[in-house]
Amino acid sequence: MRILVLGHSGYLGTHVAAGLRAVPGAQVLGGGRSAGADHRVDLASVRPEQLAKTLAAVAPDTVVNCAGATGGDAVGLAEVNARGPAVLCAALRDAAPAARLVHLGSAAEYGPGTPDAPVTESAPTSPAAPYGATKLAGTVAVTASGLDAVVLRVGNPVGPGAPAASLPGRITALLCEAGPDPEAVLRLGDLSAYRDFVDVRDVARAVVLAATAAGPPPPVLNVGGGRAVPVRELVHALAARAGFRGRIEESAGGSARSARVSWQCSDISAAERALGWRPAHTLQDALAALWESDGTR
Repeated sequence: MRILVLGHSGYLGTHVAAGLRAVPGAQVLGGGRSAGADHRVDLASVRPEQLAKTLAAVAPDTVVNCAGATGGDAVGLAEVNARGPAVLCAALRDAAPAARLVHLGSAAEYGPGTPDAPVTESAPTSPAAPYGATKLAGTVAVTASGLDAVVLRVGNPVGPGAPAASLPGRITALLCEAGPDPEAVLRLGDLSAYRDFVDVRDVARAVVLAATAAGPPPPVLNVGGGRAVPVRELVHALAARAGFRGRIEESAGGSARSARVSWQCSDISAAERALGWRPAHTLQDALAALWESDGTR
């Protein structure tokens, strides 16, 4: 089974590629390298005909698209998150129409949630910012492609290797800088929002199950922790894990996105029915792994 992983060097892609390599009989073509040939792909700029040639040479049974942008201006986000999946689908139709496509979407596609009402895959989508809007455009390109394709709408991933641009990664870096100083102060924005955190290793396992499922999975599946957690709880739990002895101060100001999306939680029951998947790690597991891998360097 030949599996091409796009975006293999990113946070999710690193864990996904590692999970796929553990599948018996799987040949994982991460980094675009196949049989000694270099097949580097930039979905933000590649032309469909160029990508089709690459796919024809690789001849994948499955393509996993972990490529995506979480920050930057609307143009950059659209190039990677919207144009990229559309180009990939066009190239797959020409060069490998029988291949399965597993595309990583985002829970941000849903937009603001309603407290105590986890969103199902059939819920209306109303993204609150360019990131969610461009991810939604990518999802539409995939689900309308006519391919054997599934979009996994991922919640807020946390765990080992969390990037500095993410909240868990940023808090970890601040805690490392603060050390055990009892006079240290972490000045943060509003931490009152609720988020659905999911261990990155559980995301990788969901991808493996979707990539290797015998029959076509449903077109969209939520992959999250299935629980709305106050961001404040994550910050204080990570601080406790780090042995932080200082003070955490919250300001009224925070990110515009957090202000617009104060509550987010996904109903993950469809993924269990379709793939037999449920999270195997708790948030505490994820924070312990994050601190062990990144906080003790």
